[in-house]
Amino acid sequence: MAEKFDSLEERLEKFLENLRQLGIVVGEFQPSSQAGLTQKLNFMVTGLQDVDKCRQQLHDISVPLEVFEYIDQGRNPQLYTKECLERALAKNEQVKGKIVTMKKFKSLLIQELTKMFPEDMAKYKAVRGEDPSP
Repeated sequence: MAEKFDSLEERLEKFLENLRQLGIVVGEFQPSSQAGLTQKLNFMVTGLQDVDKCRQQLHDISVPLEVFEYIDQGRNPQLYTKECLERALAKNEQVKGKIVTMKKFKSLLIQELTKMFPEDMAKYKAVRGEDPSP
């Protein structure tokens, strides 16, 4: 998988370099440099075709739209991963707290039901394979 990304990165770097050189040619355009401009434009077309060939190799890759929003805002896209992990950890702690609370509730409920309905709770615990003593 890494070599697919390396190939795309290499092609994009070549494309950007050709784009930079095209900008220089256009910025300093003289009628005598028309052949160089045409050559650079042809390199641009070829470069775009090369990048498009990489698209077929990477068609199964999905990037969350939020990553592009980070990039558009000038933020590091790796911050997206960090913030997702932080949100997941916070949610995990919240869920753990709910689980602990539910276990305590279950324990108290069984204690109270055992006080109120000892025979029924003994049957329940027997069915569950638990020790019937309170």
